[in-house]
Amino acid sequence: MTDFQVTSGVAPIRRAPEDDAEQLSQLLAGEMFHVEREENGWGEGVSRLDGYRGWVAMEALSAPVLIPTHTVSVLRTYVFSEPDLKSAPRFLISMNAKVSAGSRSGKFIEAQRLGWVFESHLAPLGAHEDDYAAVAERFAGTPYQWGGKESLGLDCSGLVQTALERAGVMVPRDSGDQEAWASAHWDEVEIDEELGGLQRGDLMFWPGHVGILTSPETIIHANAFHMLTVAEPVSRTVMRIAYRHAPVSGVFRARDE
Repeated sequence: MTDFQVTSGVAPIRRAPEDDAEQLSQLLAGEMFHVEREENGWGEGVSRLDGYRGWVAMEALSAPVLIPTHTVSVLRTYVFSEPDLKSAPRFLISMNAKVSAGSRSGKFIEAQRLGWVFESHLAPLGAHEDDYAAVAERFAGTPYQWGGKESLGLDCSGLVQTALERAGVMVPRDSGDQEAWASAHWDEVEIDEELGGLQRGDLMFWPGHVGILTSPETIIHANAFHMLTVAEPVSRTVMRIAYRHAPVSGVFRARDE
């Protein structure tokens, strides 16, 4: 049983040790995965970030673990083969990917085991943004991807986890667990049929779904109806999901410190 670190742009966590098995979640570059056993080039284990379990291709992992020093603060950025914007890009890494900094060359920083990253696209580990709703808004137009949490595709809870992590708040991976977490750590917001009393930053939950209020009238969420991350009127969203699936199960607001 060993801790490994992701050294690809993203590594799917799959339900079974097969390339086409269901993607349950993702590991971003620099995140750690605790491998409990290996089978035919796959490792079964658990994400150190959020406890998510499944199978990860061992070719995406390396050991020993390097201590991260920085995180990606922009939506996505290239990892280059050399500290030169004309060099061949190796892959993209997404917001919240972790980097272990090595040497610097001009405007680039060496991301050990990965390549070279434009330094202004990184933030020191522990430096956070204040407005997680603004972070979520940057993902508008991103395709919906079941189990995704990368900037090229993510699901509803992946969007919420990503936005909150960028703001320094760690929450579970799945929407049901996020609702339980919010119920324990945040204040519940009572809403009426007119949806009064909502405000920016509120988390709105349905069974199996979640979104972030960007204003009292607007919600942003990655959803399978549009197959996109969209901001739309919260009243329309509530009515559509109630008709097709279920009513709102809870709304929660961060407590004032």
